[in-house]
Amino acid sequence: MSDEKEATQNSSLTPVAIRILGKDYTIACPSGAQRSLISSAKEVDDKMREIRKSGKIIGSERIAVITALNLAHELNFANEQSSLDDEIIQRINKLQKKITSTLNRINSKS
Repeated sequence: MSDEKEATQNSSLTPVAIRILGKDYTIACPSGAQRSLISSAKEVDDKMREIRKSGKIIGSERIAVITALNLAHELNFANEQSSLDDEIIQRINKLQKKITSTLNRINSKS
């Protein structure tokens, strides 16, 4: 996503209006990705409002930084979980090969 100037320079980008913490922004968005951008903006707005509502952090800039850190942390955690899932699948595949090999040896002796 980029700013509105770039949207007018590149016809494959469409300007999309979003609102976060009561401020309007126009974002250049690839064609077909508008729904995702609007959904993402709503998630950011919700999280920023939640942080502001807690009363512990004052100022839009600080709220934005904390929100960005929280979202990045959630993304990193999800990526770590995905890596663990891949590792588990690899281990299961190795175990399946060992089991198959052992069963083949047992069956060939019979």
